[in-house]
Amino acid sequence: MAIPSSFLDELVSRSDIVDVVSGYVQLTKRSGSNLFGLCPFHSEKTPSFSVSPDKQIYHCFGCGKGGGVINFIMEIENLQFPDAVHFLARRAGMTVPEDTESPDRQSRRARLLELNRAAARFFYETLSRPEGAAAVDYINRRGISKAMVKRFGLGAAPDSWDALTTAMLNKGFHMEELAAAGLAKRRKGGNGVYDAFRNRLMFPVIDVRGSVIGFSGRILGDGEPKYLNSPDTPVFSKSRNLFALNLAKKTDKGMLLLVEGNIDVVSLHQAGFDCAVASLGTSLTPEQARLMSRYTDNVVICYDSDNAGMKAAQRAIGIFENTGLRVRVLQVDGAKDPDEFIQKNGADAFARLIERSENQIDYRIQAVLSKYKLDTDEGRLGFLAEVTGVLASLSNAVEREVYSAKVAEMTGVDVQAIRTEVRKTIRREIVARKKKQERDAVRPETTGQPRDRSLRYDNIASAKSEEGIVRLLLADPALLTELDGFYAGEFTSAFLGKVFQLIRARYAEGRPISLASLSPELESAEASQLAEIMEMPVSLSNGVSAMRDYVEKIRMEKMKTTDRDDLLTVRNKLREKKGYGG
Repeated sequence: MAIPSSFLDELVSRSDIVDVVSGYVQLTKRSGSNLFGLCPFHSEKTPSFSVSPDKQIYHCFGCGKGGGVINFIMEIENLQFPDAVHFLARRAGMTVPEDTESPDRQSRRARLLELNRAAARFFYETLSRPEGAAAVDYINRRGISKAMVKRFGLGAAPDSWDALTTAMLNKGFHMEELAAAGLAKRRKGGNGVYDAFRNRLMFPVIDVRGSVIGFSGRILGDGEPKYLNSPDTPVFSKSRNLFALNLAKKTDKGMLLLVEGNIDVVSLHQAGFDCAVASLGTSLTPEQARLMSRYTDNVVICYDSDNAGMKAAQRAIGIFENTGLRVRVLQVDGAKDPDEFIQKNGADAFARLIERSENQIDYRIQAVLSKYKLDTDEGRLGFLAEVTGVLASLSNAVEREVYSAKVAEMTGVDVQAIRTEVRKTIRREIVARKKKQERDAVRPETTGQPRDRSLRYDNIASAKSEEGIVRLLLADPALLTELDGFYAGEFTSAFLGKVFQLIRARYAEGRPISLASLSPELESAEASQLAEIMEMPVSLSNGVSAMRDYVEKIRMEKMKTTDRDDLLTVRNKLREKKGYGG
């Protein structure tokens, strides 16, 4: 059954957007009545993420994301609408009517989470059976204790085509669900499914709420890939989750330690470093960096010591820079990875490595230095040409001064010359950005369009007036009484016409009208665009006349495309009448 509208209205009224967003974003800056913070949906250094307590909306001026409180939870938690409603209902201490009336009915997401939990139990129990012998042998060879096996829920996928599939089908799950969860693959021709994970040491991926959302499997024999991760599913996204963050979020170390592999994570936790996490078969993503920023202010990157690891660390630094996190880089000397280092040297030696880890600026400078020889003029020039770009990228002026002096000392070049080059680099970047803004400003046909192409306006002039009508109605729905004889069909934008119809229907039913209350009927892109429209200033002191002007403009634009000869006559009649009763 559908979730009752009355329940959704009550849920929205109990879920203050500032309280909800503050659980994910540090809202520190105030501008007018709005609060600002760093956007959780894209990387930025200057806060452009706005939350309006009055309008109960959020909107990012950088990436364009926006909407009401339900939209926010859908985006930040990667949930579908019904699951976001359940999430907020639990937070507000409310019971979704659907749960009371149909206790046996489960959403698709709930079924997949239950399936993943059952699969994790199957893999774990397989370790104690003959089919798990190869995995147990690998665990012993890597020195992983029984306590860590239990803590991480490690398991074994048998060397079989259908062991898991058969077990899950016997528990009442369906082949379609196994395929949707990424636990099985469809056979050619669509005749049944077979196990996706075979002959692997299994690492359940558990989210911060304790749900098993996916798996990572390490091959136990010959074959590729070495690590196999669950594909993206309705409950799992590799780019938005981190292995072991469910455990590391509880650490008292005051930092998170980012490593490359699952075994490294397990080894570090076993050695007492319970702050270790790893990405899931991909390079670090902005979403993962922002996820880490919810739980710490400090990150230590500890990637492998080879060239690939160094490149990955450089890339991660660039991503972390835009989250406000303090970043250091640990170089594992004398070992290829943290696990090997700890096996050779012990936990105390690794703790000393962390203490000596470089801040990200020193690391970046040293990375540039490794390419050049400073005992030659050519080497110094090449180093300075590249390192000034690093210095120019520093947003803190004091940091630029300190590291300019350090580079001057390294190269024997006057510090003032380095400062001059850094300022030139910054100016070039500013000029380039300004030119881009100027180019965009002279393209109203582009800049006046919604960010999402699916919402493109056919007539921008008319659509801007249509936006004005929607903006006024969301501020004061009673202005609908001024629109007798004006219909949604007169809108040139299907999206804005849809919003107009939703507002009018809710007004007729005497129900609350806000972006959040309209969310069940809006797509994500529509909610974001509506939030952007609502961010524009609106004055209700002349709301009636503004409404009539908007209608006149819409009808004038309509006439331009139908009968240009009668345009002047129609315009004059509209101005004389100033009413819309036809």
